[in-house]
Amino acid sequence: MDRARELDKFLAGVERRAFRIARIALRNDDDALDAVQDAMFKLARNYSARPPEEWAPLFYRILQNRIRDGQRRRQVRNRFFAWLPGASAREDEVDPVETAPADEAGAVERLMANEALGRLEQSIAQLPARQQEAFMLRALGGFDVAQTASAMGCSEGSVKTHYSRAVHTLRAELGDAW
Repeated sequence: MDRARELDKFLAGVERRAFRIARIALRNDDDALDAVQDAMFKLARNYSARPPEEWAPLFYRILQNRIRDGQRRRQVRNRFFAWLPGASAREDEVDPVETAPADEAGAVERLMANEALGRLEQSIAQLPARQQEAFMLRALGGFDVAQTASAMGCSEGSVKTHYSRAVHTLRAELGDAW
């Protein structure tokens, strides 16, 4: 298999998980998609010559940097535009009428599951950045401790600490059901 096909296969394999991670961190689908696309483009452009086993940690490191950039841009934008009329309406607010399920079997269960997932995403978004990064790479990315440490640029002990603190915080907030 040539390098381009191998890279395409890798990017196709991480696309959904990366989008989920970015969406939770940025709380906006468009910003998340931009972050994932930028990370994929930078990996392909700058690091495709590296061995394939190095791609995952590099990709998630690039993605986390893009997520941080997006969060910083949002903070600056919010501070700058806060004084404008109508600025109190947040762009990530959802109209409950639009998202209400139709009257069909299982609608209540789907609604409850969606609310629970929404609560989980909000709780993850409230974690400190390093705990959030460790949790998402381990739980959503499926990385082991060594891979997570490589992606985060820290020791395995730090990964274990950040992940443990994130899990304890989420359990305290969401209960043992999660």
